[in-house]
Amino acid sequence: MTSAFSEEAARRIAADFTLGRAPDDFIDDPYRYYAALRTFDPIHAIGPDQWLLTRYDDVAQIYREPTVSSDKKREFAPKLGAGTPIFEHHTTSLVFSDPPLHTRVRRLILGAVNQRAIARMEPGLVTLVAQLLDTLAERDAPDLIDHFAAEIPLEVIGNLLDVPHAERAPLREWSLAILSALEPVPGAARLARANAAVTEFITYLRDLVARRRAKPGDPNVDVLTRLIQGETDGEKLTETELFHNCIFLLNAGHETTTNLIGNGLHALLTHRDQWERLQSEPALIGTAVDELLRYEAPLQLNNRQLTADVNLRGTVLPKGSFVTLGIGAANRDPAAFADPDRLDIARKPNLHAAFGHGAHACAGMNVARLEGRIAIGAMAARYPLLDLAGAPVRDRRIRFRGFRHLPVHLAP
Repeated sequence: MTSAFSEEAARRIAADFTLGRAPDDFIDDPYRYYAALRTFDPIHAIGPDQWLLTRYDDVAQIYREPTVSSDKKREFAPKLGAGTPIFEHHTTSLVFSDPPLHTRVRRLILGAVNQRAIARMEPGLVTLVAQLLDTLAERDAPDLIDHFAAEIPLEVIGNLLDVPHAERAPLREWSLAILSALEPVPGAARLARANAAVTEFITYLRDLVARRRAKPGDPNVDVLTRLIQGETDGEKLTETELFHNCIFLLNAGHETTTNLIGNGLHALLTHRDQWERLQSEPALIGTAVDELLRYEAPLQLNNRQLTADVNLRGTVLPKGSFVTLGIGAANRDPAAFADPDRLDIARKPNLHAAFGHGAHACAGMNVARLEGRIAIGAMAARYPLLDLAGAPVRDRRIRFRGFRHLPVHLAP
C-alpha cells in the first residue's frame, strides 16, 4: 500500500509538480504524488495551456468529449523533431490520429479481433503459456519478464500479423525504443534510438509487405493481409499508413500486455492474501485481471488536444490546450473506487480507465484481457509457491509502468 504525504508536503507537491522534472522516487511510487495532486490541484498546470488531470471524472469526461483531438503533430513537432522517422510514426499510427484515418484503421483491426477471432486464439495461447511454464522450471534464474510476460504478446501479435517466427527477435527492442520516445522529456539519446528503430522496422516491413502482397493470407485471421487489402470497395491505406500502423500494432500489443502480466504477477506476489485467494477461487481470474489493470495500469498517462473550450467542474480549459490524462491517478481515485490503494481481486464494479473510454478505447482490450487471464491464471495454478527471488528491476519510464526484470523462485 502506498504511503501518504503529510498535508503540508502534499500541498507543496501539488503546487510544484511537473512531469518533466518528476521527483526521483516518482517512478517507484507515483500514487502518493497523484493523491496529493488529486486532493489539492486536480486540474494542474504543467506549462502554458498544458494541464494534468488526476480525478477519475475529469479523465473520463475528456476521453468522451467530442471536442478533443488525438492528433499530435503540433505537440510532437518540437518534442520529436518534425520530419524525423519517430515523428512520422507517432503522428500516423491509430492511437495518435483522428478520423478519417482513425476510423478506417480501427475498423480494419476490430474486424480481425472480434469475439470469434479471440475464441480461435485461445487454444493456441493456452498451449503457448503451458510451454513457457514448462521452460521456466528448466531455468537456473527464471525471470517473469524475459522468460514469460514478454514472450506471450510477441507470439500473439506476431501470429495476428503472421510474422515468421525466425524474424521476431528484434521486435521487443524496437518496441521499447519507439515507445520510450513518448516520455515527457525523452532526451537526445532516447530519440536517436527511437529514430533508428523506426527506420529498421520500416525496412523490415517493406520486405514483409511485399511478400504478403505476393502471397496474401486469410484476411479473417491475418491482420496484415486485412490492412493491405483494406475494406471491400473502400479507401486503402497508403504505404506510410500501412507501415506505421503495423508498427503500432506490434508495439502497443506487446508493451501493454507485457506490463499487464508483469505488473499483475508482482502485485499478487506482494499481496499474498490475494495470490492465495486466486488459487482457492480460480473463477475470480476475470475480475482479478481488471483489478490488476486498475491497480497498476500499464499505461499511466495519455494525452489529448482540445479543439474547443472545455468546462471541467467550473474550470474552463481553453481551445488548443494540451491535456495529460492521469490514468494511474484516476484508477486510484477514492471518489470512483472504494479503498483504492487496496488490491481486491473480486472488486465489482470496476470501471477502470486502463484501456481508455469512448471512440479511442483500446482496440485490443479483449485480446489483452484474454492473455492476462490465461497467463496469470495458469501461473497461479502451476506454481502456487512462486515468490520473488531478488529486487525487481523497474523500467524507468513515467508514461509506461512495468518491469524490465522480475526474478523469481518457483518454489522454496
